[in-house]
Amino acid sequence: LLLGTTVDTNAAWIGRRLAARGIPVVRRHTVGDDADEIRRAVSDAAEVADLVLVTGGLGPTPDDLTRDAVAAWLGLPLLEDPEVLRSIEIRFRQRGVTELPSPNRRVAQVPQGARKLANPVGTAPGLVLDHEDSVIVLLPGVPSELRAIVEVGLEETLTASFSSRLRPVFHRVIHTTGIPESLLSAQVTEVLGDAPQAVRLAFLPDVRGVDLRLTVTSGSRGEAEELMDGVEDRLRATVEPWRFEADRGDLADAVSFALRRAGLRLAVAESCTGGLVAKRITDLEGSSEVLEGGIVAYANEVKVRHLGVDPAVLDGEGAVSEVVARQMALGVASRFGVACGLAITGVAGPGGGTEAKPVGTVWIAASVPGRIAARLERFPGDRADVRERAAQAALFLLLRLLDGRLEA
Repeated sequence: LLLGTTVDTNAAWIGRRLAARGIPVVRRHTVGDDADEIRRAVSDAAEVADLVLVTGGLGPTPDDLTRDAVAAWLGLPLLEDPEVLRSIEIRFRQRGVTELPSPNRRVAQVPQGARKLANPVGTAPGLVLDHEDSVIVLLPGVPSELRAIVEVGLEETLTASFSSRLRPVFHRVIHTTGIPESLLSAQVTEVLGDAPQAVRLAFLPDVRGVDLRLTVTSGSRGEAEELMDGVEDRLRATVEPWRFEADRGDLADAVSFALRRAGLRLAVAESCTGGLVAKRITDLEGSSEVLEGGIVAYANEVKVRHLGVDPAVLDGEGAVSEVVARQMALGVASRFGVACGLAITGVAGPGGGTEAKPVGTVWIAASVPGRIAARLERFPGDRADVRERAAQAALFLLLRLLDGRLEA
């Protein structure tokens, strides 16, 4: 984790899980496989938190030091637990291993007095220890094992230890795209003011757009929903031009739903994005109902031969131009015999830009029955950012044509 070769997905997942139960995470430590560092991190955490979760280091190898380090810090002997050992032996026999490798007996070592949390998908159990006013929980680092333990055994532990103090946290996310965070923030602040609100508002930007997350800590879902409804009503007119609805937060999902609802099929022609739009749509289940196919028309010859782009237009206007984008969108729809076409042509960089068309210049076009629209965009960022932003902008242009927010 410290070298950056492994991403700590466990911490993010645990944070979301605890927040939903009304347990805010106040601090997070990442340490190496060093017993002194582990003891120091757990000790520091126990001074500021009622609940300390420690992940990783419960396995059979020499670098699995967490169990030993925490037990030593608490002054607790490690004792071989017959029940844990038996479950490990059974699991190995199920794999065809009749004699348990000696290192795996370490997994059955349990600090004296620890409460065990069953691990339904692995060998190392979760361990719960009491220290003064804190509850310390040791969990395996393998994500599937950690999640299995948290979802059953740890939930029961949290309820037993903190039930009188838990206040559920409720969230609602408003997805936007096509508007910079700074501009959206200014508009939202103008509507809501900057005074403290019962509903906390967070701006969550990434390369595809900005999510607005509404958060309420409340005793009941009904009360939380009512508070969030009020804020959302006040924001409705501000976010409407940029908003899209998608349970998973993916604009491709919203576009697929709009196509399905209208009974329309789509074909895509991509130059600088190299198939990103088609990938995003086909990443979703049911994509065969809305996507007919696509063409990666990187070379001008492909644009002419397969999409019907006029060579004279290419010579006069260049590949990155409004008229070429429009001809690509209409051409790919005609080529595949569908009602809707989507096209992207641009300069993703790092080379290829000119004074008139610098890196980040992208033309997108979308056609639906009876209407076609094209837009010029100037995207910041490196090659990957420009491509990702171009795919997102193209999907949003198509969505606005489909839902009537954009006439042409």
